[in-house]
This record gives sequence, structure tokens and C-alpha cells, in this order.
Amino acid sequence: YDPDAYNMSPEANLRKALNIQAKISTVVAAIQRVREGKEILSPKSEFTFAENFLYMLTGEVPDEIASKSIDTALILHADHELNASTFASRVTVGTLANMYAGIVSAIGTLSGPLHGGANEAVMEMLEEIGEVENVEAYLSEAFSSKKKIMGFGHRVYKTGDPRAKFLKSMSKSLTTLKGKKKMYEISVKIDEIITREKGLLPNVDFYSASTYDSLGIARDLFTPIFAVSRTSGWT
Repeated sequence: YDPDAYNMSPEANLRKALNIQAKISTVVAAIQRVREGKEILSPKSEFTFAENFLYMLTGEVPDEIASKSIDTALILHADHELNASTFASRVTVGTLANMYAGIVSAIGTLSGPLHGGANEAVMEMLEEIGEVENVEAYLSEAFSSKKKIMGFGHRVYKTGDPRAKFLKSMSKSLTTLKGKKKMYEISVKIDEIITREKGLLPNVDFYSASTYDSLGIARDLFTPIFAVSRTSGWT
């Protein structure tokens, strides 16, 4: 649909990058609206990128805390060294394929649970545990069966993911505001035990799970939201 798809000038690439960034959030929000049987909403020019995304997703004007939280999460996920999706996109455009093809390649990597889906798995774990008093027994069983606990450790940040502390703070504020404080408390307990027993610190995915859940975002949208954010890094 873009006659300039193979125009590789800086000006054309900047235009394509801005268009892709704008449209991907609209697409993700539209998918959710369609599967809920609701009307697809158009963005409003007076809203920020984060406000528009939440508005198009929920149909409600988001409050300041929600907008700030999703904005911060999008910034924190925006770009991060040469991981699987970034590597895939660069290989694709390295053949002189166009930017759209590069983005499609990057998105494809997120269908694999070792790149995308980590915060979805965290949310599943939190729901399965259910109560703070169940954390120790759950983790003890996980350790003995060598079950992988998602949301901990990082290939680059060996002394702790600096992004995690921001999401932890956001999770605490949002879960308190939305009446879901238990999810934060379970997360903190898991964090304490994994750090003590395994020497692993939470990464950016761990506290983003309870943050997104508090915003009323469906669990299987967590990875598409990651793509919305990471598009800025890929492009």
C-alpha cells in the first residue's frame, strides 16, 4: 500500500517509521475491540500516544495515573540492545528488504515464549498462586521440578535490570488504586524468595504483568503491547 516502500532515503524512512509507530497501536487496540464485539475507535488529536492507546482500547478517557503508567512502560520497553526481535529485523533489512518487512520479521520472533510472552507467563503464575501465603509452597515445588520462573534474570543486566524498579513502583501505585494490591504483594514475595534462593533479580517483564493487569488489559495483549513499544526501537 505504500508506493515509497523501497524508497530508502532518510526522509522516506522517517515518514515510514512514524506511520508504522502510529498505526501499530491503532491496530492492536482495534483487534481487542473487534473480539469484544465493540466499535473500533479512532484516535483523538488532543491525546498523547499513551492516552490514545488506552482510549482506543477501553473506550474511556484514561486517568492521569493510567496514562503515565502506560507511557512509562512504553518508554521502558522501547529499545534494548541486539535481542532476538531487533536482530531479526536487522537481518531482514540487511538484504535491502523494506522497513515493513523488517517489522514483520521482528514481530514474528515475539510468537516464541523465550522472547515474547514472559509477562503473560508471570500473570498466569500470579493467578495460579492466588494468595501471598501460597508463594513459598509454589516456588518450592517449582524449584524441585526445575520449572522455569519467568520474569527473572537478564542476559545483559547481571546486577539487576534498572527498568524493573520503575515498573515495581508503578505496580504498587496501580494495584492499590484499582483494588488489586494482592497481585503486587504476591509479586514482592516471589521477588524476595527468588532473589534470596537463586540470586536472580526481576527484569522488566516481572512487574509489568501486574501493572498491565491493573489497567484492565487482557493478558494476551501484553506481548502485542511490547511490539507497540519496541517498534520505535526496531524502526
